[in-house]
Amino acid sequence: MLNKMGGQYAPKTSSGPHKLLESIPLVILLRNRLKYALTFDEVKLILIQKIVKIDNKIRTDCTFPVGLMDIIHITKSNEYFRLLYDVKGRFVPHRITSEEAKYKLCRVKKIITRKGRLAIAVTHDGRSIPYIHPEVKANDTVRLDLETGKVLEYLKFQVGNMVMVTAGHSVGRVGVISAIDKNIGTYDIIHVKDSRGKVFATRLSNVFVIGDAKKSYISLPREKGIKLDIIEERRNRLNALNN
Repeated sequence: MLNKMGGQYAPKTSSGPHKLLESIPLVILLRNRLKYALTFDEVKLILIQKIVKIDNKIRTDCTFPVGLMDIIHITKSNEYFRLLYDVKGRFVPHRITSEEAKYKLCRVKKIITRKGRLAIAVTHDGRSIPYIHPEVKANDTVRLDLETGKVLEYLKFQVGNMVMVTAGHSVGRVGVISAIDKNIGTYDIIHVKDSRGKVFATRLSNVFVIGDAKKSYISLPREKGIKLDIIEERRNRLNALNN
């Protein structure tokens, strides 16, 4: 996130809903990515006004961890962003509409049962959702209403559904699951086919379901999850300069 000559020091994220390696501090998002401030102190002055909401909750901690699929709302300018990955593996604050900002997608990490066989879904952002639908299993995705905290619907992890890769060599790429290879004693491998027809493979734990076979439930960044090779990137840059 930081420039090469800007120094080796960066604020560390405080304890929160996301892991250290899967999130960025709020100060880096506001200062380095959105360019709302020039210094750390300016970010403090912004947050102390209580005009920044993460997932519909006011946050004043400069090092609060912001991770994948989180909704950032700047109330003063009425702007909404969803934090996603680009095809180079960098966090991108993707601008969205107020309608899309009402919900977020949460990947179910595991299902645990309490006394009385109460099923609780634990999601990638640290949420515990009780009374989950019995058909929801690990690796599925639920669409969560941020105002009420209720599950609007769920997306099954199955062949034909649209996914985003969230880790590994293909991070940020989007495509449709074409096959699932289950391997006993080692990692399960998922084969994904993007909109250009290219097929790539990744581990099961790196895949996040974002839609069904017909559409994606979230809008995507500029590249639309398509990774270009070096020659195609160079051609696009030359065309942009010529135009």
